[in-house]
Amino acid sequence: MRKLKQALPSIVVITVLVAVWWLVAAGSTIFPTPKLVVLGTLELARDGTLWDHIGASLMRVGAGFGLAVLLAIPLGLWMGWVHGAFITLNPIFQILRPISPIAWIPLAILWFGVGNASPIYLIFIASVFPMIVQTTAGVHTIEKRYLRAAENFGVPRKKLFLQVVFPATLPQIIVGMRIGLGVAWLVVVAAEMIALRSGLGYLIIDSRNAGNRYDLVVAGMIIIGLIGLLLDGLMRMLEGMKIVRWKYAH
Repeated sequence: MRKLKQALPSIVVITVLVAVWWLVAAGSTIFPTPKLVVLGTLELARDGTLWDHIGASLMRVGAGFGLAVLLAIPLGLWMGWVHGAFITLNPIFQILRPISPIAWIPLAILWFGVGNASPIYLIFIASVFPMIVQTTAGVHTIEKRYLRAAENFGVPRKKLFLQVVFPATLPQIIVGMRIGLGVAWLVVVAAEMIALRSGLGYLIIDSRNAGNRYDLVVAGMIIIGLIGLLLDGLMRMLEGMKIVRWKYAH
């Protein structure tokens, strides 16, 4: 009941937006009504096309984001823990980080062709830098008194890292993963619009080109938003884990 009360304002706002959408689109010959969008979505779901596109997009995001996690978290921890590594590598990452992932598309196509490797590479590039920066910042924000106290008691560096540094950095790691996953989901849609023939991004472009099916265009946009909300919700569930929340305990 409590969760329902918390969600009620959002439900009311969404209902009002849908009602306004229906009124605005009712007299339009181009922009589809909510009913047409629902019917278009059901059409794609019945013939299996929708699930194929969703599966293709999620596969690419999972591969690229997974590779980014495997590199970014250990590298970020190392840069935060070893001052020399931070001084050496941080300027390089700060130069590369502001470059839009979209700017890498021509090079990705040149290097990897127009298959799945290109969007996976773009997703990796888009999500790896936020996680590196956030993980490094998490190590740097650990209160020095904890580290000094452990060192005074003769705690080995390996044990100090595994039992103090890594758990204390986990909240920042999760934040970096949330940011990285959100950017990854944006990038895969853009890449699919340009270089692929499957995925939700391709669905939007193909629906526009194949008979101006704007009902399917809007349906694709809504599905992208809903999946993005679901992915962010899954990442937020990690924040509730006991091992993550211990840093904030009183």
